[in-house]
Amino acid sequence: MLIGEYTHNIDEKNRLSLPVKFRKEMGKSVVIAPGLEQSLFVFTAAEWKKKAEQLAEGSMLQSDTRSFSRYFLGGATEVSVDANGRILLPDFLKDRAGIKDKVAVIGVYSRLELWDESTWQKYKRQVEANADTLAERLGSIGVL
Repeated sequence: MLIGEYTHNIDEKNRLSLPVKFRKEMGKSVVIAPGLEQSLFVFTAAEWKKKAEQLAEGSMLQSDTRSFSRYFLGGATEVSVDANGRILLPDFLKDRAGIKDKVAVIGVYSRLELWDESTWQKYKRQVEANADTLAERLGSIGVL
């Protein structure tokens, strides 16, 4: 299970060191995909396969399915995790998420999320300000 929040710097070669806590679970290669709310999602190979299969099960006749599949699958890339636990962040994904030098690495159960550190701090403040309301909404639909 991937949980926790860490801040790491990107080096001059666009490499990001994965937090030590996550390295074993992530394996030797990962898939980086466009995320939501200006983030990137990072999946293990096995978890990526599940997500891709779920999208493939949707009807290609539905516009929303086609559009999201293009965004999510078409924008994804597989990268190796080097011996030092680093991954290369491709420029096109880094730019899409507005990531500069500092990256917030967030464990979200079955995936990691990568955020530009300042964007993450702003987003986190917004969510924290509304946490009670969010919890109530989730409780009303049986999630919490």
